[in-house]
Amino acid sequence: MNSICRNITRIKAELPKNVTLVAVSKYHPIEAVSEAYKSGHRIYAESRPQELVLKAAALPKDIQWHFIGHLQTNKIKMVLPIASLIQSVDSLHLLEEINAAAPKYCPNKKIDILIECHIAHEESKQGFSLEEAFELITKGKYENIRIRGLMGMASLTSDKTIIAEEFNSLKALFDRITAALPAENAEHFDTLSMGMSGDYPIALECGATMVRIGSAIFSE
Repeated sequence: MNSICRNITRIKAELPKNVTLVAVSKYHPIEAVSEAYKSGHRIYAESRPQELVLKAAALPKDIQWHFIGHLQTNKIKMVLPIASLIQSVDSLHLLEEINAAAPKYCPNKKIDILIECHIAHEESKQGFSLEEAFELITKGKYENIRIRGLMGMASLTSDKTIIAEEFNSLKALFDRITAALPAENAEHFDTLSMGMSGDYPIALECGATMVRIGSAIFSE
């Protein structure tokens, strides 16, 4: 078994059964994803539309691709036909553009997305404030989009207390939204994506249902 497969096997053994592992393959070559594929893993994430298109064309068709990068509206048409989940919807403008483009590029299909929330102390991070996300998800109506949950990134710090506080704030919002949604919408609102290679154990303790892990699988 190659080292990438060993890493995936080890990480999956650490995850609760209700937690989905997303292998972040961005910046890594097609050959590395092919090695990971041999482990049986089928969910990968990219952050650049061009790289997503290239890898999706070259790799097996049973892979589920997630998009996790900042998505420019002029690149929506590249991502929609490929991504099974867009995790990084970070503005109302992007949300509305995806909703408008969906019938053209993915007819008869609702686009699954996560709302990216700004939970870190770092201003460079993008996303909705917690209150903006609550208002958007509980009151907005988008006929071509299905909001599946929330995504967030914690501060880049070694202080585990700060990281846990940030993840707990996102989990509290997730629970608050779930309680406020009508039953038919709450049924699909099931994904809390938080935690990466350096902090996913903390995210698991705080209630993550999805973790995004790159360097711990593929190396730096």
